Amino acid sequence: MSKYKDADLILKLYDLRREKTMREARNWFFTFNPQSPQDFMEVLTSEKSGLYRMVISYWDMACSLVNNGAIDADMFNDANGEHIFVYAKMEPFIPMLREQMGSPQFLGHLEKTVKAIPDYEQRLAAIRERMAKLIEIWKQKNAAQTAAASS
Repeated sequence: MSKYKDADLILKLYDLRREKTMREARNWFFTFNPQSPQDFMEVLTSEKSGLYRMVISYWDMACSLVNNGAIDADMFNDANGEHIFVYAKMEPFIPMLREQMGSPQFLGHLEKTVKAIPDYEQRLAAIRERMAKLIEIWKQKNAAQTAAASS
């Protein structure tokens, strides 16, 4: 495939990310902080289930385009980073989720694309460190807002 066609597909994927419901799902996923397998069961049985499924299925689909040669992997990874962020959140739980759902290929395309990045382990560690800092800031902000509202 030509670089032009790869770029065109990447731009189409970007347009899909800008769709209103997808943007809402991505914003929600940013704040989703799974700490245990139970967190996934809770979200899957909540009103946020569709948002969760939208984000993870979007990135697994996008990565399937990479894995099947429709988009150059280097170009895809240069233009995107959110798939690595999603994988960083999901990775500790993927084996358990695959087993519980009876789906051994669950997020397989996402996993394959991320693990093909030469420095993926360092990138995952850096993302997780940034996520922890952001979650702490978010908690402090919410605590301050709650305190201000109750006074």
